Amino acid sequence: MTTFGYTMMTEQAGPRELVDHVVRAEAAGFDFSVTSDHYFPWLDTQGHSPYAWSVLGAAAQATSRIPLMTYVTCPTFRYHPAVVAQKAATVQLLSEGRFRLGLGAGENLNEHVIGGGWPSADVRHEMLAEAVEIIRALFGGEYVNHRGTHFDVESAKLWDVPDPVPPIGIAVSGRQSCKLAGELADLAIATEPKRSLVTAFQESGGAGKPRVGQLPVSYDPDRDTAVKRAHDQFRWFGGGWKVNSELPGPKSFASATEFVRPEDVAQSIPCGDDVEAFVEAVRPFVEAGFTEVALVQIGGDTQRDFLQWAEKRLLPALREL
Repeated sequence: MTTFGYTMMTEQAGPRELVDHVVRAEAAGFDFSVTSDHYFPWLDTQGHSPYAWSVLGAAAQATSRIPLMTYVTCPTFRYHPAVVAQKAATVQLLSEGRFRLGLGAGENLNEHVIGGGWPSADVRHEMLAEAVEIIRALFGGEYVNHRGTHFDVESAKLWDVPDPVPPIGIAVSGRQSCKLAGELADLAIATEPKRSLVTAFQESGGAGKPRVGQLPVSYDPDRDTAVKRAHDQFRWFGGGWKVNSELPGPKSFASATEFVRPEDVAQSIPCGDDVEAFVEAVRPFVEAGFTEVALVQIGGDTQRDFLQWAEKRLLPALREL
């Protein structure tokens, strides 16, 4: 049976608000939660980008049941993989075993801030594979020394190692990343409801492992308001990750989506308060073989209303899928 999650979208709310939102999502009955990890929002109108790992630490203390997950962290540019291992282990301990470490090859939008340039996707995947190797070694609790193509680790050791260690997920968008995830990860992460991604992941070693998808939605009793908000803050979403990962900043995303119309956005993002429309938007993920689907409610100041509506109407309908 597919389970349904809630997204703490760090690009559209401040840290205290994000913690309040996930507390309410737990109370509303969501099965799990995920958290974006950005240095920039995609568009200026989103207006936020607090440090996701501080938010996760606070969320771990403020909640008691709902699982937490990064969706996703890049362990190769802003963060060294040895530091990611320490952060993930700490959040797993704080949450008493409710954390999953979602990893990805990164976006230029966030990783350019360290001034190291932006290599090709092939190189980024090489770096990600090496980072996963380092993280798993450190999860073993022993001293780690590593001399690699992209990273060095000098006599590192995690002194607080959780049991169990966090499962590792890898974001997939094509055959190469699916192969990487199938071979190295405990679960796959995606933003597109493509059966081909699930199949490629399973054929590469991911058979029987969870597949987590994510879908933006724009709830509002007034559909026109919902469409306007989705266009204002999420029109970048239709570009796909192969394009989005290359753009360097919010102004680039604004330029790339200059001619995207509100009606274009409404074709791919359910808007309004028609429960059936939201269910039908989720259905492709279920039919493609995703075992979990996380929803993103667009608009930082709309979360409380969305969560109340989701508890009463949306979640019961989704669970009938």
